[in-house]
Amino acid sequence: MSTGIILLTLFICYIYMLLKWKDVILLSAVTVGAAGVSMLIHYYMTRPLEKAIHAITQETTQISEGHFEGQVPQIGPIEFQRLAGQFNHMTGKLNESFQKLRSAEVSRRELVANVSHDLRTPMASIQAFVEALQDDVIQDKATFARYLQTIRLETGRLDGLIQELFKLSQLDAGGTEFVPERYNVDHLLLDSLQSLAFQLEEKQLQIDIDLPERLPPVAIMPQEMKRVLSNILDNAIRHSPVGGTISIQAKQLSAPYVQLNIQDEGQGMEEADSKKIFDRFYRADPSRTRTSGGAGLGLAIAKSIVELHGGTIGVESQTAIDNRGSRFWFTLPIDQ
Repeated sequence: MSTGIILLTLFICYIYMLLKWKDVILLSAVTVGAAGVSMLIHYYMTRPLEKAIHAITQETTQISEGHFEGQVPQIGPIEFQRLAGQFNHMTGKLNESFQKLRSAEVSRRELVANVSHDLRTPMASIQAFVEALQDDVIQDKATFARYLQTIRLETGRLDGLIQELFKLSQLDAGGTEFVPERYNVDHLLLDSLQSLAFQLEEKQLQIDIDLPERLPPVAIMPQEMKRVLSNILDNAIRHSPVGGTISIQAKQLSAPYVQLNIQDEGQGMEEADSKKIFDRFYRADPSRTRTSGGAGLGLAIAKSIVELHGGTIGVESQTAIDNRGSRFWFTLPIDQ
């Protein structure tokens, strides 16, 4: 358009005899040549911009279709490279958010399936025994009392599952406020072991405790941490052989934490199981039998409580072939 205006101006000047025809031809040639050079420079300068805009447009199309794995190449001027970097950061955040949503949906489905599985067996057992009692099938008092005892145990199992689900949902929703108290580790161990005295005596298990002479008090919510320790000890008792030993060790770390280690003498677990042991409803026994454990929520609750305290939890285990047991550990913040 600019070139056309210049040429029109030169033609008007020639008509009004302000310029000679030779001058018009010369100026027109210079104008057209300058316009050509300008167009070439403009083309090569805007080409990277077009590529960058085209790449961003393609990526936005992929995002609109639900694909967040792509990356916009950082090409063109510095401003467009920054824009591409910010765009990649945004898509990364979106991908992370949608992965969490997908994971949450998968967890929700597994939760429904596992809860249904764990509720079905005791409910069926209770229904069968209640129907037998209502139909007067049972006549002798001993069998009648045994049926009532079974119903009581199954209802207690249902209540325990409901309480665990409620506690887990409370932790997930942030409904548990962190109000720590100054507490001694030896008192924590003593209270937890006393609550499990019957199970320990039943399997004739020995407890080997290794505590340093001077161990600083920790800042914890005692009842919550007792639940953590009880869940881990209950797991160790369940998998220890009769007459075995459970070793408990406490030590102060270089960071402001105290670490507790609980070692059993069971068969241990495979590496694949140790990575999933803290997942909800996960049990290393694929048959999910009642004799092999609870609902699979105890260690998940323990992990949530430890993380609420700002600590970490983990497990180290030998394979089932080595028969060297598993060592669970978690950290507690030192009261400062």
